[in-house]
Amino acid sequence: MEWRDEGIILGTRRHGETSAILEVMTRTHGRHLGLVRGGRSRKQQPVLQAGNKVDLIWRARLDEHLGAFQVEALDLNAARLFDSATAIYGLQTLAGHLRLLPERDPHERLYETLGLVVEHLDDPETAGELVVRFEVLMLDELGFGLDLSECAATGARNDLAYVSPKSGRAVSRAAGEPWRDRMLALPAFLLQSGLRADAVAIEEAFRLTGFFFSRHVYEPRGFAESEARGAFLGTLKRHHARPATGETAA
Repeated sequence: MEWRDEGIILGTRRHGETSAILEVMTRTHGRHLGLVRGGRSRKQQPVLQAGNKVDLIWRARLDEHLGAFQVEALDLNAARLFDSATAIYGLQTLAGHLRLLPERDPHERLYETLGLVVEHLDDPETAGELVVRFEVLMLDELGFGLDLSECAATGARNDLAYVSPKSGRAVSRAAGEPWRDRMLALPAFLLQSGLRADAVAIEEAFRLTGFFFSRHVYEPRGFAESEARGAFLGTLKRHHARPATGETAA
């Protein structure tokens, strides 16, 4: 068995004295693991870092085997990303989400979105918005997508301001007003591409996706939200709390 694909590295772990087990999100073969012989060498270590985009050849005698990767660098993002706490925790958060998927299950939309997010993870001004959009897509790929197209009560497509915690459907401001304390806020930037989000909108968006991750994914599987996600949100909060002096967040 053999295939060639491109992928973004999610993580590695040691294997034996000189090798490594590589975990990647690939374009057409989903989240995939494989052995990299000599992966702990000085030549390979800079390539086998989370966030790097790589060209992969996978070989195995049988499809169900772990198999071995031959890896070549395409975009070495790790050196840039590892200087930013926002990027480090963001990468860990994204990898944690992708591990919710079955191994080797193709999700090309997620791969394309992951590549876009990785390009901007070290910029706290855009990282929060991109990661929460990734979470919205992730919920959809897991089968728990939010329906933000129209009001669940009236069918209206304008002035959508809430999401029903029961149905995951959007609700207009007028229809949801009597039950606003029970509703989840729907930030406008999730409905309109190109609309920049402020700190309040980012916080509301993560509260929205976090609610449905907890209800549909974490609680049924018996585990809590990842520490990495909490740490990522903490870096965003600290960044937005800083005075606008032109300084960048870590």
